[in-house]
Amino acid sequence: MISTRDRIVVLTGAGVSAESGLGTFRDKDGLWTKYDLNEVATPEGYARNPAFVQGFYNARRANLRDAAHNAAHAALAELQGAMGDRLTLVTQNVDDLHEQAGSRDVIHMHGQLMRALCGGCGHRWDAPEDMQPHHPCPSCAAPAGRPDVVWFGEIPYHMDQITDAITGCDLFVAIGTSGNVYPAAGFAAMARDIGAVTLELNLEPSDVATDFVASRYGPASEIVPAWVAEVLAR
Repeated sequence: MISTRDRIVVLTGAGVSAESGLGTFRDKDGLWTKYDLNEVATPEGYARNPAFVQGFYNARRANLRDAAHNAAHAALAELQGAMGDRLTLVTQNVDDLHEQAGSRDVIHMHGQLMRALCGGCGHRWDAPEDMQPHHPCPSCAAPAGRPDVVWFGEIPYHMDQITDAITGCDLFVAIGTSGNVYPAAGFAAMARDIGAVTLELNLEPSDVATDFVASRYGPASEIVPAWVAEVLAR
């Protein structure tokens, strides 16, 4: 039985933040269904129309500022508080709701919406409320700022750190992930191959549900706190 004495890697996806009002890729009539991802989530789209892309992410930051963490984020923060560095929390989300709930050292493999990145010198800083293509980088002054998010076709952040954590874990848990975006979709198989237990907590089975030896389905705000309570009781 898994307990707080074991090493756990938790991967969260859009489903953990959906109940906070931040839509997933699969939401019918959601934010992502209204935009061509090639235009707002690729380097090529940004090169074609940087003002449009900056406006899109300005709107997403405004949406995030109005959002609040939910019971799933809070439960994971509680678990991390009990486990310390035996829990590695990795997220595909670019929101900061894990941090709002009290989690620390969250590994944002797809970057952070509230941060900016200079495409010229690589400097990072807190994104302003209204970010425009002509705004200068605080470090090199070049008008090369962009959202510090990983777009399609780019390499996710912190892959070595994530791989090390997974290959050393006793339990890998995926929460609210669709299982259709790699490399994250391959993490469960990686954990399974080294002998770790794999658990899926999701609203419905993901595209890689067969990579998990156990699963629980339902709203994240219900099933995540219930699972955390079980782990903390052991």
